[in-house]
Amino acid sequence: MKKNEDIIIRKASGKEEYFSFQKLKNSLLRSNATEDEADAIIYKLKPKLFQGITTKKIYSMAFQLLKKDKPHNASRYYLKKGIMELGPSGFPFEKYISHLFEHEGYQTEVDIILPGKCVTHEIDVVCKKDTTFMLMECKYKNQPGISVDVKVPLYIHSRFQDLLENEVLKAPYIEFKGWIVTNSRFTEDAFAYGRCRGINLLGWDIPFKNSLKDIIDRTGLYPLTCLISLTQVEKKKLLERGVVLVKEINENEKLLSKVGVSQERIISIIEEGKKLCQVNFEN
Repeated sequence: MKKNEDIIIRKASGKEEYFSFQKLKNSLLRSNATEDEADAIIYKLKPKLFQGITTKKIYSMAFQLLKKDKPHNASRYYLKKGIMELGPSGFPFEKYISHLFEHEGYQTEVDIILPGKCVTHEIDVVCKKDTTFMLMECKYKNQPGISVDVKVPLYIHSRFQDLLENEVLKAPYIEFKGWIVTNSRFTEDAFAYGRCRGINLLGWDIPFKNSLKDIIDRTGLYPLTCLISLTQVEKKKLLERGVVLVKEINENEKLLSKVGVSQERIISIIEEGKKLCQVNFEN
């Protein structure tokens, strides 16, 4: 499916470019829609496109069409926006990231203070496994189109160096890794500096085949904010109780009753959540 050369769209960053139906189709296929379902949605959308339409508007229309027939696929399609709803503070995002690395066998701690050689530092997430010690700075964005710029890896690199120069941290660990994790993207300079300094960068779509969205799809650890059957108020109440994963709700439906969800709705929410988390994808 080739791009429509006549339609110029405006991205969240303000940049304009030609609209690609193939990119839209790929995003629908990632939500587990079939080829026929994706083509049918695009067929319905084509007459509604106009010059200068935003990507937000296009994907919102596609989401509504998907939502009618396949709610759990719509939940997965909602992933990027769902992560943005983990706010308004960045703490739920930090906790969410810690869960992703716990799934990989790491022991994690969130929001802790560690002593450097010169000063103390507040670290968003610390991960430990065997002789590996990882320090993570999480940059949560609740608005689209905002990238992590070069000032962040510059600042983070100096903090990590101060921590590593403190001999107390060295035993019994051998391998130290610094990470910057974001639900957004990195500017070219931020990416270049991070890689040059040996900082691991995890963003919405990098590294290739192992980006944040790839990890979530592979593990099935979706944020509860993806669930379209939950209201915004219910999502907020669950986040305030420290619940961030759909998996937590699936395994303990009492969490829903505690925030005022009726038994009838609990059944449909759990059904949506289980279908969402059962989906496995090749990466």
